[in-house]
Amino acid sequence: MNDAQLEHFKELLGAWKRELMEEVDRTMLHMKDDAANFPDPNDRATQESEFGLELRTRDRERKLLKKINSALLRIDEKNYGFCEETGDDIGLRRLEARPVATLCVEAQERRELAERQFRDREDRYR
Repeated sequence: MNDAQLEHFKELLGAWKRELMEEVDRTMLHMKDDAANFPDPNDRATQESEFGLELRTRDRERKLLKKINSALLRIDEKNYGFCEETGDDIGLRRLEARPVATLCVEAQERRELAERQFRDREDRYR
């Protein structure tokens, strides 16, 4: 991968990271501003459910931020775009679709197949 391509992905990942961080800030403000002790139990339950959904979403985004930071580190170390399992190129089309990808398509398919097979075996023993 050439320097221009690495810079493109660095900018793409940086923009994605900023967007996620802004969303975290909005959530914090929303939860602070809208937190209320409603006298009606149904209103309290609705608010707690809404906050729970937001927190689950932020947790997924927190995990995504870790992957973005890892990808940015790989760019800095010039390891970005190579499969962690095989060492082959991941491919620009895959990286455009999933910039945090660490596996080439073939390695990802093998991993998913193994996960399905393992999960199927676990289900039989329950």
